[in-house]
Amino acid sequence: MIDHSVRTYPSAEPLPREEQLAWKLAAVATDPVPVEPEVTEMVINRVIDNAAVAAASLTRSPVAAARDQALAHPSTRGATVFGVRGRVSPEWAAWANGAAVRELDFHDTFLAADYSHPADNIPPVLAVAQHTGRTGAELVRGIVAGYELQVDLVRGICLHEHKIDHIAHLGPSAAGGIGALLGLDTATVYQAIGQALHTTTTTRQSRKGEISSWKAYAPGFAGKVAVEAVDRAMRGQGAPSPIYEGEDGVIAWLLGGPKASYTVPLPGPGEAKRAILATYTKQHSAEYQSQALIDLARRLGPRIGDTAKVARIVLHTSHHTHFVIGSGSGDPQKYDPRASRETLDHSIPYIFAVALEDGTWHHRDSYAPERARRAETVELWGKITTAEDPEWTRRYHAAEPAFGGRVEVELVDGTVLSDEIAVADAHPAGAHPFTREQYVAKFRELADGVIAPADQNRFLDAVTRLDQLSAEELAALELPAATELTTTTTGLF
Repeated sequence: MIDHSVRTYPSAEPLPREEQLAWKLAAVATDPVPVEPEVTEMVINRVIDNAAVAAASLTRSPVAAARDQALAHPSTRGATVFGVRGRVSPEWAAWANGAAVRELDFHDTFLAADYSHPADNIPPVLAVAQHTGRTGAELVRGIVAGYELQVDLVRGICLHEHKIDHIAHLGPSAAGGIGALLGLDTATVYQAIGQALHTTTTTRQSRKGEISSWKAYAPGFAGKVAVEAVDRAMRGQGAPSPIYEGEDGVIAWLLGGPKASYTVPLPGPGEAKRAILATYTKQHSAEYQSQALIDLARRLGPRIGDTAKVARIVLHTSHHTHFVIGSGSGDPQKYDPRASRETLDHSIPYIFAVALEDGTWHHRDSYAPERARRAETVELWGKITTAEDPEWTRRYHAAEPAFGGRVEVELVDGTVLSDEIAVADAHPAGAHPFTREQYVAKFRELADGVIAPADQNRFLDAVTRLDQLSAEELAALELPAATELTTTTTGLF
């Protein structure tokens, strides 16, 4: 890996495009280095994972609305949409499928200087692959490039401290992944990356306070924008330049300011793209920084017994966990039993309370309004706070990161119980790391009763041969619902 320093340049100090970060990202995306076998296997795992969580979300309102919008844009070539048969324009497939994948907050993650769900790259790259008649091997190449760019940007550039949403890294990575899929030249991908970044720098209010359905839509929007950016770049149209380093660019006005600098690690020429292997999926449908703490709550439950005996609980954890999903956020909505599912998903006090009481976590039942409003749960929930521990913040950013924390439970009789966990059980370094068997089991569980068994089998048979699929086989890859999904929303289209 090569570390690239990125800073603002005054207009009077021109920066050649070959020295700009957007060009360097494009060069990595278009480097035709072979994909390693273990990387291909992980791509297959994540395509299965995306399909699993999409299947479980098909009837949810945001997903239905996005699907209805997509179905209003049919295409003779086009791409498939989760839950239905037929084809739509690829940018709309990227939108609908991106929303379906993200809705339950249940797919893969990478945490470093910033946050990300790198599998958000898959819907737009797959949509363009189907629309343009590409093979499975070409799709794998595109997905690998998208993962590489997003993970490397997340390693080097923190967005959230400046209240910029993390899709500002997704737009460029998806554009790069599509460029790699299509075998475009570096100059064209450079323009697409610049356009995609320029149009996806949105604020983090989408993940603050009363969180709405836009949390699910944000990655679908970035994927849609990336498809459109590549289309324009292929037609010879350019982007703001230098988009990151310009005097009025992203670093100067949206991130650290004119004096700030960042270091972004990228593979050198000819170096394999392996970033996907640094990412990890979820066993539980909740924000990633709650994964390990759910496992810890399940472990602590039997030791506590009756939760009515609890006087207070303090979760000592990292800066990120405390301020994003903990009491350090200052969001009263995180303690509101009438809050939206999206808000509860970002409330570790709520999540820990329910996991402690139930000894399990369910993508639907754990968020049900009647579950959130249960009197004993509300009482326990109010006794749970978080606190930043500098050691857990250090471990969060360590070479072998830890995303958990230490919990102290004080009982009404004065007894104090304490336990800690570094990473979730499903993490590669956890107690029960996910392998292909677990990805398939997750798919079977979430698709049960939603996707007919025969269609489940056909999908898994095709995806497990993803890098060998012909263009015709990839174009036919679909996941229709067992029961016809009819249009339920109306709008402009």
